Amino acid sequence: MAIISTGFQASASLPRWFTPAALVGSFSVALAVFTLARTPSEGGTSLVGVGFVGFALYLLTVAIVSRLVEGRRKAADRLITSLVTAAFALAVIPLVSLAWTVVTNGIARLDADFFSMSMRNVVGPGGGALHAIVGTLELTLIASLISVPVGIMTAIYLVEYGRGKLARAVTFFVDVMTGIPSIVAGLFAFTLFLVLLGPAAAINGFAGSIALSVLMIPVVVRATEEMLKIVPNELREASYALGVPKWLTIVKVVIPTALAGIATGVIIAIARVIGETAPLLLAAGFTTSMNYNPFSDKMMTLPVFVFTSFANQGIDTQSYLDRSWAGALTLMLIVMILNLFARLISKFLSPKGA
Repeated sequence: MAIISTGFQASASLPRWFTPAALVGSFSVALAVFTLARTPSEGGTSLVGVGFVGFALYLLTVAIVSRLVEGRRKAADRLITSLVTAAFALAVIPLVSLAWTVVTNGIARLDADFFSMSMRNVVGPGGGALHAIVGTLELTLIASLISVPVGIMTAIYLVEYGRGKLARAVTFFVDVMTGIPSIVAGLFAFTLFLVLLGPAAAINGFAGSIALSVLMIPVVVRATEEMLKIVPNELREASYALGVPKWLTIVKVVIPTALAGIATGVIIAIARVIGETAPLLLAAGFTTSMNYNPFSDKMMTLPVFVFTSFANQGIDTQSYLDRSWAGALTLMLIVMILNLFARLISKFLSPKGA
């Protein structure tokens, strides 16, 4: 077996330490080059430039050494793996940066007062977001009660019964609703209640729930439809062979089989609409007081609380900024809990052996 000058056998594999060593060496060389090339009048070293040049050197090193040691196919595999890993890192960096910024800026104000007080008569330090948290939970719950049954039954119709022009029309409008801007949903809800109740009662919590449900229904339909499609037809045919009616087959066989995926899709749909600001600002309005009745008067929500705290700062600017960051952190924690809940539902409700 031929031995090349690098000391590796032609059919051998690179040792595990090669990849981290090549990565560290490439970035060290790039950092040294940028540091030496920097003039005294310039500022600090460009981290973006170091990252770009270092990664390019790393790809070149891996491609050449792997080609000489492991062959063409393994070198191509390592090159593509490095590119995919770099793409993943680029996607994670802004996410981690955003999460870190929100946590560091919002954790200081996340105290007992923030969860037990509203902003009524508060113009400086203090106050809290209890009214916004209650409003967010109530409006999201009502939107879910509207959207989940409508979305699931629509998906069942499309998968199990839908044929012809009506099914194609429903599918078309679901696709259209999936792409509408959220502000359009808010305008729709506001206009609807303006026509039904008049200007004095057009803005209320229930109108905000209607706006959220318009955004939530197509997500539930799409998630449920995909879960129902992956249920094997053999299960349906076995049920029909035993003389079970179609509706009972759907209730007893199809839905239980797809229940884990449906529940996960519903939770994801809730997490998607809970952070909407524009439709709630139009339909639910803005208030600094507690309001437990979604059918009367304006209701505050966390996204609107964050927006107004940042946009309408008072004399004590820092207090408003602290409350805004704390509200953003609270909303992020609620979404994280919902996603963890979706994972648990998917785990415990999935069919045995899946």
